[in-house]
Amino acid sequence: MPIIQNETLRRLRAGNIALGFGVHHLRTAAVPMLARAAGYDWLFIDTEHGAFTVQEATQLCIAALPTGVTPIVRVCADALDEGTRALDNGAQGIVIPHVDTPGQARRVAAAFRYPPDGHRSWGGPPFAYGFSPPGAAEAQAEINRETLVVAMIETAEGLANADAIAAVSGIDVLLVGTSDLTADMGIAGQIGHPRVQAAYATLAEICRRHGKILGMGGVYDDTHAPAYMALGVKFVLAGSDHQFLMSAATARAELLRR
Repeated sequence: MPIIQNETLRRLRAGNIALGFGVHHLRTAAVPMLARAAGYDWLFIDTEHGAFTVQEATQLCIAALPTGVTPIVRVCADALDEGTRALDNGAQGIVIPHVDTPGQARRVAAAFRYPPDGHRSWGGPPFAYGFSPPGAAEAQAEINRETLVVAMIETAEGLANADAIAAVSGIDVLLVGTSDLTADMGIAGQIGHPRVQAAYATLAEICRRHGKILGMGGVYDDTHAPAYMALGVKFVLAGSDHQFLMSAATARAELLRR
Protein backbone atom coordinates (compact mmCIF):
# COMPACT_ATOMS: atom_id res chain seq x y z
CA MET A 1 0.00 0.00 0.00
CA PRO A 2 1.34 3.50 -0.81
CA ILE A 3 2.24 5.66 2.15
CA ILE A 4 -0.43 8.04 3.43
CA GLN A 5 1.04 11.39 2.50
CA ASN A 6 1.65 14.13 5.04
CA GLU A 7 -0.57 16.80 3.49
CA THR A 8 0.61 19.50 5.90
CA LEU A 9 4.21 18.96 4.81
CA ARG A 10 3.08 19.23 1.20
CA ARG A 11 1.35 22.52 1.88
CA LEU A 12 4.35 23.92 3.71
CA ARG A 13 6.84 22.78 1.09
CA ALA A 14 4.70 24.50 -1.54
CA GLY A 15 4.84 27.74 0.44
CA ASN A 16 1.23 27.59 1.62
CA ILE A 17 -0.27 28.20 5.04
CA ALA A 18 -1.24 25.18 7.14
CA LEU A 19 -3.87 25.79 9.82
CA GLY A 20 -3.93 23.74 13.00
CA PHE A 21 -6.97 22.70 15.06
CA GLY A 22 -5.91 22.27 18.67
CA VAL A 23 -7.34 19.28 20.52
CA HIS A 24 -7.39 19.45 24.30
CA HIS A 25 -10.78 18.10 25.42
CA LEU A 26 -12.38 16.31 22.48
CA ARG A 27 -11.81 12.58 22.12
CA THR A 28 -14.08 11.15 19.42
CA ALA A 29 -13.19 9.88 15.96
CA ALA A 30 -15.31 12.71 14.54
CA VAL A 31 -12.70 15.33 15.52
CA PRO A 32 -10.56 15.17 12.35
CA MET A 33 -13.70 15.13 10.18
CA LEU A 34 -14.95 18.25 11.98
CA ALA A 35 -11.54 19.87 11.53
CA ARG A 36 -11.55 19.10 7.80
CA ALA A 37 -15.11 20.37 7.38
CA ALA A 38 -14.15 23.61 9.13
CA GLY A 39 -11.17 24.16 6.83
CA TYR A 40 -8.21 23.02 8.93
CA ASP A 41 -5.12 21.13 7.79
CA TRP A 42 -3.68 19.51 10.90
CA LEU A 43 -4.62 18.41 14.40
CA PHE A 44 -2.56 19.58 17.37
CA ILE A 45 -3.10 16.72 19.81
CA ASP A 46 -1.77 18.19 23.03
CA THR A 47 -0.46 15.53 25.39
CA GLU A 48 1.74 18.08 27.16
CA HIS A 49 -1.20 19.93 28.74
CA GLY A 50 -4.16 17.74 27.79
CA ALA A 51 -5.14 14.62 29.78
CA PHE A 52 -4.86 12.19 26.85
CA THR A 53 -4.05 8.54 27.31
CA VAL A 54 -1.87 6.88 24.69
CA GLN A 55 -4.96 5.02 23.51
CA GLU A 56 -6.99 8.21 23.05
CA ALA A 57 -4.21 9.98 21.16
CA THR A 58 -3.75 6.90 18.97
CA GLN A 59 -7.44 6.73 18.08
CA LEU A 60 -7.44 10.40 17.06
CA CYS A 61 -4.36 9.83 14.88
CA ILE A 62 -5.84 6.76 13.19
CA ALA A 63 -9.12 8.57 12.55
CA ALA A 64 -7.26 11.52 11.01
CA LEU A 65 -5.15 9.57 8.51
CA PRO A 66 -7.86 8.90 5.88
CA THR A 67 -9.23 12.45 6.10
CA GLY A 68 -6.09 14.24 4.91
CA VAL A 69 -5.92 16.15 8.20
CA THR A 70 -2.40 15.60 9.53
CA PRO A 71 -2.26 14.22 13.08
CA ILE A 72 0.49 15.99 15.01
CA VAL A 73 1.16 15.23 18.68
CA ARG A 74 2.82 17.50 21.22
CA VAL A 75 4.60 15.60 23.96
CA CYS A 76 6.38 16.90 27.05
CA ALA A 77 9.77 18.54 26.69
CA ASP A 78 12.06 15.59 27.42
CA ALA A 79 9.63 12.78 26.60
CA LEU A 80 11.20 11.75 23.30
CA ASP A 81 10.11 8.15 23.86
CA GLU A 82 6.48 9.32 24.00
CA GLY A 83 7.04 11.03 20.66
CA THR A 84 8.37 7.92 18.98
CA ARG A 85 5.46 5.92 20.36
CA ALA A 86 3.03 8.49 18.95
CA LEU A 87 4.70 8.19 15.54
CA ASP A 88 4.53 4.39 15.75
CA ASN A 89 0.79 4.70 16.37
CA GLY A 90 -0.38 6.97 13.60
CA ALA A 91 1.04 10.46 14.21
CA GLN A 92 2.65 12.14 11.21
CA GLY A 93 4.39 14.85 13.19
CA ILE A 94 5.75 15.63 16.63
CA VAL A 95 5.99 18.93 18.51
CA ILE A 96 8.60 19.26 21.25
CA PRO A 97 8.19 22.23 23.61
CA HIS A 98 10.97 24.29 25.21
CA VAL A 99 13.79 23.58 22.77
CA ASP A 100 16.39 26.02 24.07
CA THR A 101 19.72 24.82 22.66
CA PRO A 102 21.10 23.31 19.45
CA GLY A 103 22.07 20.24 21.48
CA GLN A 104 18.44 19.68 22.40
CA ALA A 105 17.45 20.23 18.78
CA ARG A 106 19.92 17.61 17.60
CA ARG A 107 18.55 15.06 20.09
CA VAL A 108 15.00 15.82 18.93
CA ALA A 109 15.85 15.50 15.24
CA ALA A 110 17.71 12.23 15.76
CA ALA A 111 14.98 10.68 17.91
CA PHE A 112 12.33 10.94 15.19
CA ARG A 113 14.30 9.83 12.10
CA TYR A 114 15.32 6.33 11.17
CA PRO A 115 19.00 5.62 10.36
CA PRO A 116 21.05 7.01 8.78
CA ASP A 117 19.34 10.32 9.63
CA GLY A 118 18.71 9.44 13.26
CA HIS A 119 18.25 6.52 15.61
CA ARG A 120 14.50 5.92 15.74
CA SER A 121 13.64 2.27 16.33
CA TRP A 122 11.57 0.30 13.81
CA GLY A 123 8.33 -0.64 15.54
CA GLY A 124 6.79 -3.04 13.04
CA PRO A 125 4.25 -2.47 10.22
CA PRO A 126 3.24 1.20 10.48
CA PHE A 127 -0.15 2.84 10.23
CA ALA A 128 1.19 5.10 7.47
CA TYR A 129 1.07 2.12 5.09
CA GLY A 130 -2.12 0.55 6.39
CA PHE A 131 0.10 -2.16 7.92
CA SER A 132 1.33 -3.18 4.46
CA PRO A 133 4.66 -1.39 3.97
CA PRO A 134 7.39 -2.03 1.42
CA GLY A 135 10.76 -3.33 2.60
CA ALA A 136 12.14 -1.82 5.79
CA ALA A 137 14.84 0.29 4.12
CA GLU A 138 12.42 1.83 1.61
CA ALA A 139 9.72 2.38 4.23
CA GLN A 140 12.10 4.01 6.70
CA ALA A 141 13.49 6.41 4.09
CA GLU A 142 9.97 7.36 2.97
CA ILE A 143 8.67 7.81 6.52
CA ASN A 144 11.67 10.04 7.29
CA ARG A 145 10.58 12.31 4.44
CA GLU A 146 6.93 12.30 5.57
CA THR A 147 7.51 13.05 9.27
CA LEU A 148 7.18 16.64 10.45
CA VAL A 149 9.41 17.59 13.39
CA VAL A 150 8.59 20.83 15.20
CA ALA A 151 10.77 22.56 17.80
CA MET A 152 9.08 25.14 19.98
CA ILE A 153 10.86 28.39 20.84
CA GLU A 154 9.40 29.48 24.17
CA THR A 155 12.16 31.21 26.12
CA ALA A 156 14.68 34.00 25.76
CA GLU A 157 17.40 31.34 25.71
CA GLY A 158 15.70 29.53 22.85
CA LEU A 159 15.33 32.80 20.98
CA ALA A 160 19.01 33.62 21.49
CA ASN A 161 19.96 30.17 20.15
CA ALA A 162 17.37 30.11 17.35
CA ASP A 163 19.91 30.50 14.56
CA ALA A 164 21.84 27.43 15.72
CA ILE A 165 18.61 25.49 16.35
CA ALA A 166 17.37 26.27 12.84
CA ALA A 167 20.67 25.05 11.41
CA VAL A 168 20.00 21.52 12.73
CA SER A 169 19.14 19.07 9.98
CA GLY A 170 15.89 17.25 10.67
CA ILE A 171 14.12 20.16 12.35
CA ASP A 172 11.37 21.32 9.98
CA VAL A 173 9.54 24.04 11.91
CA LEU A 174 10.36 26.58 14.60
CA LEU A 175 7.06 27.13 16.40
CA VAL A 176 6.86 30.20 18.62
CA GLY A 177 5.11 29.41 21.89
CA THR A 178 4.09 33.02 22.33
CA SER A 179 2.39 32.65 25.71
CA ASP A 180 5.37 31.04 27.41
CA LEU A 181 7.79 33.33 25.59
CA THR A 182 6.07 36.43 26.96
CA ALA A 183 6.07 34.91 30.45
CA ASP A 184 9.79 34.16 30.23
CA MET A 185 10.42 37.72 29.03
CA GLY A 186 8.54 39.14 32.02
CA ILE A 187 5.73 40.52 29.86
CA ALA A 188 3.21 37.71 30.30
CA GLY A 189 0.30 37.84 27.89
CA GLN A 190 1.53 40.89 25.97
CA ILE A 191 1.55 39.20 22.58
CA GLY A 192 1.86 42.51 20.74
CA HIS A 193 4.75 43.86 22.81
CA PRO A 194 7.60 45.36 20.74
CA ARG A 195 9.96 42.65 22.04
CA VAL A 196 7.59 39.96 20.77
CA GLN A 197 7.28 41.71 17.43
CA ALA A 198 11.06 41.85 17.22
CA ALA A 199 11.28 38.16 18.11
CA TYR A 200 8.94 37.19 15.28
CA ALA A 201 10.86 39.36 12.82
CA THR A 202 14.16 37.81 13.90
CA LEU A 203 12.83 34.27 13.70
CA ALA A 204 11.30 34.91 10.29
CA GLU A 205 14.70 35.95 8.94
CA ILE A 206 16.41 32.97 10.59
CA CYS A 207 13.90 30.55 9.09
CA ARG A 208 14.29 32.08 5.63
CA ARG A 209 18.06 31.78 5.86
CA HIS A 210 17.97 28.13 6.88
CA GLY A 211 15.04 27.02 4.75
CA LYS A 212 12.85 26.24 7.76
CA ILE A 213 9.17 26.99 8.42
CA LEU A 214 8.11 29.56 11.01
CA GLY A 215 5.15 28.60 13.18
CA MET A 216 2.90 30.55 15.54
CA GLY A 217 1.02 29.46 18.64
CA GLY A 218 -0.65 31.47 21.37
CA VAL A 219 -1.72 34.35 19.12
CA TYR A 220 -5.45 34.18 18.49
CA ASP A 221 -6.58 37.77 18.02
CA ASP A 222 -7.48 39.60 14.82
CA THR A 223 -4.65 42.15 15.04
CA HIS A 224 -1.37 40.45 15.85
CA ALA A 225 -2.00 37.09 14.20
CA PRO A 226 -2.26 38.64 10.70
CA ALA A 227 0.74 40.89 11.41
CA TYR A 228 2.97 37.95 12.35
CA MET A 229 1.70 35.90 9.44
CA ALA A 230 2.67 38.78 7.15
CA LEU A 231 6.26 38.28 8.33
CA GLY A 232 6.21 34.75 6.93
CA VAL A 233 4.48 32.50 9.47
CA LYS A 234 3.08 29.46 7.63
CA PHE A 235 2.48 26.84 10.34
CA VAL A 236 -0.39 28.32 12.33
CA LEU A 237 -2.09 26.96 15.43
CA ALA A 238 -5.42 28.72 14.92
CA GLY A 239 -6.92 27.83 18.30
CA SER A 240 -8.07 24.91 20.41
CA ASP A 241 -11.33 23.05 20.88
CA HIS A 242 -12.13 24.78 24.18
CA GLN A 243 -11.61 28.20 22.60
CA PHE A 244 -13.75 27.35 19.60
CA LEU A 245 -16.52 25.89 21.75
CA MET A 246 -16.51 28.74 24.26
CA SER A 247 -16.42 31.43 21.56
CA ALA A 248 -19.28 30.00 19.52
CA ALA A 249 -21.37 28.97 22.52
CA THR A 250 -20.93 32.35 24.21
CA ALA A 251 -21.81 34.27 21.07
CA ARG A 252 -24.95 32.19 20.56
CA ALA A 253 -26.09 32.56 24.17
CA GLU A 254 -25.57 36.31 24.07
CA LEU A 255 -27.55 36.57 20.82
CA LEU A 256 -30.49 34.57 22.11
CA ARG A 257 -30.58 36.40 25.45
CA ARG A 258 -30.74 39.71 23.58
